Amino acid sequence: MMFDRRLAENFDWGLLGLTLGLGGIGLLTLYSAVTAGTLAPQHGIYYRQLVWYGIGLGVIGVTILFSYRALDAWAYPIYAVCTTLLIAVLWIGRSAGGSRRWLDLGPASIQPSELIKIAVIIVLARYYARMVTARGLTLRDLIHPVAVTLIPFVLIVRQPDLGTAMLVALIAVSITVFVKIERRSFTYLLTAFTVGIPAVWFVLKGYQKQRILTFLNPDRDPLGAGYHIIQSKIAIGSGMLTGKGFLKGTQNALAFLPEQHTDFIFSVVAEEWGLAGSMVLLLLFMLLIIWGLNIALKCRDPFGTILAVGITAMLFWHVVINVGMVMGLMPVVGVTLPFISYGGSSIITTCICIGILLNISMRRFLIE
Repeated sequence: MMFDRRLAENFDWGLLGLTLGLGGIGLLTLYSAVTAGTLAPQHGIYYRQLVWYGIGLGVIGVTILFSYRALDAWAYPIYAVCTTLLIAVLWIGRSAGGSRRWLDLGPASIQPSELIKIAVIIVLARYYARMVTARGLTLRDLIHPVAVTLIPFVLIVRQPDLGTAMLVALIAVSITVFVKIERRSFTYLLTAFTVGIPAVWFVLKGYQKQRILTFLNPDRDPLGAGYHIIQSKIAIGSGMLTGKGFLKGTQNALAFLPEQHTDFIFSVVAEEWGLAGSMVLLLLFMLLIIWGLNIALKCRDPFGTILAVGITAMLFWHVVINVGMVMGLMPVVGVTLPFISYGGSSIITTCICIGILLNISMRRFLIE
C-alpha cells in the first residue's frame, strides 16, 4: 500500500465533487419518485439508498488506498470470483420480474452481473496492456478477449438480462477499438457483424422480440408492451422547458410512470425539472465522461490508461442506453442510470469505478 503526501496533493477533488453532485441529484430525484403523490409512499426504498450511498463512499475510500496497479496481478482471481457468482445465480439466485439476477446475502442481496462488468474491464486492461502494438490487434490476438467477454455474456443472457449482457459486450468492444485493431481484421469483423445481425432475431426470446417491435411502434400495444415507453414520453413531454416542480410531477405522483425509481427515473427528472433540468444532468454526465477520458490521457502506463477508458466506456454506455430507452430512442432493456437509479449493486459498482478513476488520477504521475 502506498499513500503519502504526494498522493494527497494529487487527489482529484474535482472528480469527487462531481460524484457527490450527481449522487445528491440522485437522492433528491429518488425521494420524489418514491414519496410524491397520493399513493402509499415507499420511504424504505429511500432510506436503503442512503445506506447504499454511505457504503459506496466507504468503498471509494478503500479503493484509493491501494495502487490500481495491484489490480493487474489480481485481474483473473477477481474475474473468477465474479464468474462463479454468475454461475451461482443460475442455481440459487432469487427470481423477480421473470429473471433470476440476485444472490441473497442475509438482509441484503447482490447482482453479480453488475460486478462482472468491472472484472471484464480489469482483465481486458491487463491483456491489452501487454499486446499494444502500432500495427494493431490481429484476429488471433482477439481470441482471448472474445472468450473472456463471451463467458459472462452467455451467463447473463441465461438469467435472462439482455440489457446487461449487451453492456458487457459494448464495454469490451469500446476498449478493443481504443487499443486498435489491424485494418484487415477490423474489416473481417465488421463484415461478420453486419451479416450476422439478421440471424440474431431468430435466437431472441418472444418477449425480447416484443420489446423491439414495441420500440419501433409503441402504439401497437399501448396497454401492454408499449405502456412503459408511452407513459415515459408523456412524463418527459409534460415537463416542457422548466418542469412542473419538485414533487409535482403528475405522471410520477399518480403512478402512471412504471419503474419510476429504477429504469425510468430520468423521466421523473424531465417531468419535474423540464428540458433545462434534464440538460443540466446530461451535461454533468458529459463532464464525468470527459473527466474519465482526461485521466486516461494523462496516465503514464498502458494498464492504467486502458482501465480508465474501460470504466469511462461503462459509464458512457449506461447513460446513453438508459436515456435513449426512456425517450423511446432504444428498446427497453432494463439498464440503470448511474448515481440516479435505485439499486445497491448499481451504486456499489459505480462507486468502485469512481474509486479506481480517483486511484489512477492520484498515481498517474508515479512510476512504480
